[in-house]
Amino acid sequence: HVQLVESGGGSVQAGGSLRLSCRASGSRSDDCMGWFRQAPGKQREGVAALYAGNGDGRTYYRQSVKGRFIISQGTDKQTVYLDMNILKPEDTAMYYCAAEEGRWVGGDARQYSFWGQGTQVTVS
Repeated sequence: HVQLVESGGGSVQAGGSLRLSCRASGSRSDDCMGWFRQAPGKQREGVAALYAGNGDGRTYYRQSVKGRFIISQGTDKQTVYLDMNILKPEDTAMYYCAAEEGRWVGGDARQYSFWGQGTQVTVS
């Protein structure tokens, strides 16, 4: 069973940067890790995903964040980061970390089994 705890959200002006962290306990090195977001009144959407198992290194990015956001894994293999740059007001949302054991599932929220509680990002 994987437990996920997000941190790093906050309020920032447009053009600024934030780094989100997701601390995973009980995860394995071949888990697929994803970041999702949900704005009020909107569906949850995939932002970025990373599959580091067996040196795979596959990543997924939502088109609207390509070139601005970077997903990475910490050296401890238990933390996943989302570096968000050139933030825009439309990036405002609750951001969630998710994990799926042992397979690549990309940005499809329906495929993830484990979820964190979320961290709020507000861009003004």
